[in-house]
Amino acid sequence: MIDGRQADGRTTAGRIRDAAVSSGAPVTYGLIGVCGVIFLISPLSGFGGAAYGSEDALLAAQAAYFERWGVIPAELWEGSAHALLTPFTALFVHGSWLHLLGNLLFLYVFGAMAEERMGRLRFALFYVGCGYAALVCYAAAHADSGQTLVGASGAISAVLGAFLYLFPKTRVTSLFPFLFFMPLRFPAWMVLVFWFGLQWAAAQGAGSGPGVAYLAHVAGFAAGFLCAWVGCRGGARVKVPATATEGDSQP
Repeated sequence: MIDGRQADGRTTAGRIRDAAVSSGAPVTYGLIGVCGVIFLISPLSGFGGAAYGSEDALLAAQAAYFERWGVIPAELWEGSAHALLTPFTALFVHGSWLHLLGNLLFLYVFGAMAEERMGRLRFALFYVGCGYAALVCYAAAHADSGQTLVGASGAISAVLGAFLYLFPKTRVTSLFPFLFFMPLRFPAWMVLVFWFGLQWAAAQGAGSGPGVAYLAHVAGFAAGFLCAWVGCRGGARVKVPATATEGDSQP
């Protein structure tokens, strides 16, 4: 949860948050809706499983779904039109309910304010471009892998990186497992730098097999921070009312 208010009055972050809420953040909420609908109609949601007739047929359909829409590093560098499109389509494919809801929660919390600061079109291009780049970076590091890579985690990591640059002092409420999940409020820069450090450490020990594609998270976060630094360092116009909010690799 984001708190953009301070004891001495409304901060810029607070006004941006309120503007994002009042305007509806159409790109952020649209991305959430598209990912949700795509997952619901996929063979991964659990709905319509009876249509496949047997568990083996369902598993085969799921594998085919990943191969069609996910990134396969070993095939990406062959240069076919379909393979080059998969880093885009993979951004809207998720492997499980937990994978989907975890990604969309981060997008919901951090996306609206970033969208309001960047503008609708720029944010949409930023999300897709950084997400594409994050998946390509992972594929480049595992060029011989035949595992499929899906999920919006790289793009959402980019949103977190941009948020760190745009709103470093905004306070966010976070839950830390090693503190017994106590809800504590910290500056965004502290929470996101800590998150990035965890992703970086995990990426060092990650292999190329099934699991969480931490390298895509790291690449997306770095790309998002750099894009925000280059595109918004001179200040961005913020529309405020005059009367003053994973890639995962699949088997």
